[in-house]
Amino acid sequence: MKKSGNQVNGFTLVELVIASTIMGILAAILIPTLLGYIEQSHETMDITNVRDAYLEVRTASMIDEFTGVSKTVKLEQKRDDWQSFNPVKIAGIEHYNWEGNTDNWKGVPTANGACEISYTPSTGIVFYWKGSGGNSTTPNIDFNENLHDPLNKSDLLSSSLKNSYFFELDSKCPNSTMVPKLQEQIGDNSLLNYGTWAYLADKSGKNASERYLFWTSVDTNAIGAGKKIPVIISRGDGSFYISETTTAERVNKGKRYIAISDHINSSAAFKTHTNGKCYGSLNEAYDAYKKLLADEKYKDYEDTLPK
Repeated sequence: MKKSGNQVNGFTLVELVIASTIMGILAAILIPTLLGYIEQSHETMDITNVRDAYLEVRTASMIDEFTGVSKTVKLEQKRDDWQSFNPVKIAGIEHYNWEGNTDNWKGVPTANGACEISYTPSTGIVFYWKGSGGNSTTPNIDFNENLHDPLNKSDLLSSSLKNSYFFELDSKCPNSTMVPKLQEQIGDNSLLNYGTWAYLADKSGKNASERYLFWTSVDTNAIGAGKKIPVIISRGDGSFYISETTTAERVNKGKRYIAISDHINSSAAFKTHTNGKCYGSLNEAYDAYKKLLADEKYKDYEDTLPK
């Protein structure tokens, strides 16, 4: 009987092993390259989106004369830090990975993080890169710092503020001659690189116990006036408190901004902010502040924490 001519021989085990090995080698070579191209496309999109947001912020600040304009952009990249670009250049600001924090560049981008773009005349444009979600990173904050050092190390207490009965130095105040002097004294790992802060004095501010540092993770210019926000209060004598303030609109030299608190112009008013639990360290106060943001009352501000 004549054999059929349709007989098909299969692959041998050796041939399958060789084919699988070749495919594995090709995958090991090509997949990292492919993932690199994908990440580069994400980073390119992030740079484009941040640049567009910068133009919006800068335009708004010129048209509305509102110098505290800010905008937050959600990042597309899936890996922490820049993988495809070094340096990164946005709006004339060039930043290398090794530089760390500068006047115009804070933090590093993180997977699924965000970039907050803001503008003030004293500093110019600031890009604040921060994390978000499960892949975020914790900022390197120095919780042992003395939050009053910027004020103490400046010459303000012995010069401009020497005869001031009360004073209020808010980080969002545009065209201020004193806020830049304070910013010069703020370290790279300071909590004051985030959110909004203000130095305030009760009476003459001569004694440390009469000077206060109010800090919130909230960008006050972004939320507007009349909003209740949580704050950490550091008194000059080393005690810490958690309190609440109401944001208020101010005008300085024709420029509007949103202050961390309405005017506190009496000793009794200051005491209402420090009559709660006293914390012995910034770390303890910060942990209490974080728990407070989980409450329904402040839920809208939960994602403002440094990341």
